[in-house]
Amino acid sequence: MVEAFRVIGGKEISGVLEVEGSKNAALPIMIATLIEKGTYVLKNVPNLMDIRTLVKLLESLGLEIEKLDDHSYKIVNNGLTNLVAGYELVKKMRASFLVMGAMLAHEKKARVSLPGGCAIGARPVDLHLKGFESLGVKLTIDHGYVDAEAEELKGGIIILDFPSVGATENIIMAAVKATGKTILENAAREPEIEDLCYFLNDMGAKITGIGTSRLEIEGVEKLFPCEHTIIPDRIVAGTFIIASVMFDGKIEVKGVVKEHLGSFLMKLDEMGVKFDIEGDRLRVLSKLSDLKPVKVTTMPHPGFATDLQSPIMTLMSLANGTSEIKETIFENRFMHVPELNRMGAKIDISSSSATITGVGNFSSAEVMASDLRAGASLILAALKADGVSIINRIYHVDRGYENLDLKLKKIGADIERIKAEI
Repeated sequence: MVEAFRVIGGKEISGVLEVEGSKNAALPIMIATLIEKGTYVLKNVPNLMDIRTLVKLLESLGLEIEKLDDHSYKIVNNGLTNLVAGYELVKKMRASFLVMGAMLAHEKKARVSLPGGCAIGARPVDLHLKGFESLGVKLTIDHGYVDAEAEELKGGIIILDFPSVGATENIIMAAVKATGKTILENAAREPEIEDLCYFLNDMGAKITGIGTSRLEIEGVEKLFPCEHTIIPDRIVAGTFIIASVMFDGKIEVKGVVKEHLGSFLMKLDEMGVKFDIEGDRLRVLSKLSDLKPVKVTTMPHPGFATDLQSPIMTLMSLANGTSEIKETIFENRFMHVPELNRMGAKIDISSSSATITGVGNFSSAEVMASDLRAGASLILAALKADGVSIINRIYHVDRGYENLDLKLKKIGADIERIKAEI
């Protein structure tokens, strides 16, 4: 059944929004349990469709997975019974391609389908493959699959052309059991990669330079299973903070790691937003009417996250004056703009830049989520708009926000799941 959100906007919203565990940290960490036999316990795993898709993929490779509660999993690796990650599961989610590095570390062999995922750009896997070749892996591509095999994984020097998150994670997982030292230059620096590295080090890996663009990985013969708690989701946190700004600070956000949101919080500060952080709780102290226009350029971490580009565009639409966003990460990441314009926004696109002229408020409309973060930006707009909005294709939103409708309902939003035509 296809579902949509029906939102009646303009309602008073106040209360606490709690941030779930990070999807983009949980996925590679769950995949890393392929590397070594044993029993793992992972906590603070978000309850999302992408996680459920990955569970099916890992089970198809031979892992036994038990859900202990809403946010905890026991994963038992008794050895891999299948070395083929098929198209049917991989096409649903790009992160599935990360099984290649983990399978190579465990079995020195893997056959993985080329991936699918959100329609926000090409996101090729060539950087992953070049990295594997540097570790001594022989690769062939045919019929939409990559076959990878190595007699022995050998440490090497790898310089990424671009700090790709997926390539960094895949190469790290392959390198932890390679003989000798691997040096990975121009590595991505996202907090989710740090979390993966800390998890692997807890297993006995020897990774140094965590959080920098130069990672050194001293290969080890054996790793050991462990327990791990996933970090909070910084993109969900950012989305909830934007909601709080839009509703004059009446929403408190719990589960904020300030260090993971540096450039985002700096941009909010530039926009005139005042906030107070105590522990993992953030409170916005300013009013929506205080907002000033701002310029944002998306960049690899620690720059402004591309995943917060569409939510902040919704906020910019309510600031007096003209704001600008330059998107440097994905080529198709303005697909939500026509939908926001349907809701009364004034946004012009020229190549990879968007100019946003502030409007008094949004107007309700029927719109369509083109990807995960676009869906979040439309929901934010619908919460402010007068009247009834319908947001179609919310399966995108369900991929990255846990029970978003239920969380918003709890604090006063009028939002319902309904059956939809598209």
